[in-house]
Amino acid sequence: MDAFEASANVPRGDFEFDRRPATGQSFENALAKARAGDRLDVDDAVELLTTGTDGDGIDPGRKERVLEAADRRRAEVVGEEVTFVANLNNNVTTACNTGCLFCNFKDRSERFRSTYQDDHGGFTKTPAESRAAVRDAVERGVYEVCSVSGLHPALALDADHQELLEASDRGDLNYRPPAEYDVDPHTYVEQIEAMDVDGVHIHSMTPEEAYHARRGTDWSYEEVFERLKAAGLDSVPGTAAEILVDEVRETICPAKIDSGEWLEAMEAAAAVGLDTTATIMYGHVENEAHRAIHLDRVRELQDRTGAIREFVPLSFVHEETPLAERGMVDAGATVHEDELMVAVSRLYLDNVEHIQASWVKYGDAGGLKMLACGADDFMGTILSEEITKRAGGDHGEFRSVREYADMISAIGRVPVERSTDYEKRRRVDPDADVVGPELGPKADGTPLL
Repeated sequence: MDAFEASANVPRGDFEFDRRPATGQSFENALAKARAGDRLDVDDAVELLTTGTDGDGIDPGRKERVLEAADRRRAEVVGEEVTFVANLNNNVTTACNTGCLFCNFKDRSERFRSTYQDDHGGFTKTPAESRAAVRDAVERGVYEVCSVSGLHPALALDADHQELLEASDRGDLNYRPPAEYDVDPHTYVEQIEAMDVDGVHIHSMTPEEAYHARRGTDWSYEEVFERLKAAGLDSVPGTAAEILVDEVRETICPAKIDSGEWLEAMEAAAAVGLDTTATIMYGHVENEAHRAIHLDRVRELQDRTGAIREFVPLSFVHEETPLAERGMVDAGATVHEDELMVAVSRLYLDNVEHIQASWVKYGDAGGLKMLACGADDFMGTILSEEITKRAGGDHGEFRSVREYADMISAIGRVPVERSTDYEKRRRVDPDADVVGPELGPKADGTPLL
């Protein structure tokens, strides 16, 4: 084999996109800019992500130089600490009929209706059930509850929104009355209020959910997020971003909001004082040019808002998804692509302090490797994780504080429990006999089991 290793993700080359990974820049110039700390442009990012458009596949030697530059930048920006948060995932419902081809989390919403008699394998939680799950987790020491759900047709923002939807004669609003379902999910506001237990941090309402929460109205995103904030919402996850290039979105999630709508919702969340995160979901049909444009749009968003606390690269898990079932992909990203995505995220996003390594997506060994590629955050304890598991992921659903302390210290870095906004931080002593969370409303160092 020559110096360039061919990518295993060949199917991405079969899609006729307008945006292609071709530039007038060179790899060496792009790397020199990255090492100097100069602000990169889209062509620079393409060169670094491909390890040079002058050859096919990934050049291992060039890749290592990109990773070294990113790891050096990480050390300069955040030092040797590796952070994590004690959190719970409390997803309210899997009911969704948006039809995204990369997703196997959802269940077709018509199967949740009372007239459907067969088992559908999904779930919808009432506010009381959400409150019980969160209360139990708070008692066990979590700091944050993260809630990202399907777009259940009965879910409205609040009673005002539900009344408007009930009165509308439009047939394009993806709404059905709660009475048609076995379980009434109530409203977004009621779910947020239910999860607002003892001061736990509520991280919820993606841009896609915010769009669902204003459908059929002339309300702005600011109005939606103001009402949610009043109900107890503390920050907004920047998921549903996938790839912020519409030619890709039209292929993998044509029924979802477009890139402009996603950015508008994120700006609105920041405008009402909510912190946000941002993500990229890569390794499916897109190419390196799309990834570079996505990074550029996130950086511009951060220039405007300053609200993004972390960036989260999410490697596509393909096995149990419609994209794989339809033969549109036969693999996710390669390890080389994963490492370069994290590294170039660190180098390109010069205004986002924290880059996350997802052990749910990469596994333990892969996640730890990403901490040497520019990442500095190692996700959270989670307690429950359904989305990746349903797509075919097999890297587990829970991580204890002890595991964090042992794994992070084993690679010579410093384990630090953090708050969602990274403002509260506690160094964890890996040599202590007993370690548990201490930042949550009721955390007292008892192990989170």
